[in-house]
Amino acid sequence: MSRIGKLPVVIPSGVKVTMNGSQIDVQGPKGKLSQSLPETIPVAVEAEQIVVSRPSDDKADRALHGLVRSLINNMVIGVTEGFSKGLEINGVGYRAEIKGSTLTMALGYSHPVVYELPAGIEVEVDKQTKLLVKGIDKQLVGSAAAKIRSFRKPEPYKGKGIKYADEHIVRKAGKTGK
Repeated sequence: MSRIGKLPVVIPSGVKVTMNGSQIDVQGPKGKLSQSLPETIPVAVEAEQIVVSRPSDDKADRALHGLVRSLINNMVIGVTEGFSKGLEINGVGYRAEIKGSTLTMALGYSHPVVYELPAGIEVEVDKQTKLLVKGIDKQLVGSAAAKIRSFRKPEPYKGKGIKYADEHIVRKAGKTGK
């Protein structure tokens, strides 16, 4: 039995969960999320919890068991607390600013990098070098943060670029004089 899949997902107060076939909708104080789940994995919404079971011990069913439970748990956490991912910009003259739903960054290129934020994603800029990507969908927050990081990945010699707040850049030694 999957250690993650066998745990029930507790539904907090203020969260409404509805099942419509293989579609699950979770609505809470921060918003509404819906996800299409595999039809082979049975999901039961009980009084205060969601129970995910698996029909057999096939390899595909075992793989989907924990995945479905994690997706549902992330939806419940997203509509109650939300998710956030921190980014840091390092480099002389590197900075970012937000205007509406557009993130404009100066990253050492000859032109500013303009990124249109996806719907449901907010970005807070602190001191022009610290970014906080926030939203209720964990997958969307992670992919938006990865896209912003991809505009100038951190380089190993001076560490210039955009890195995750909890990321450690392994530094390389530069050339020696003689």
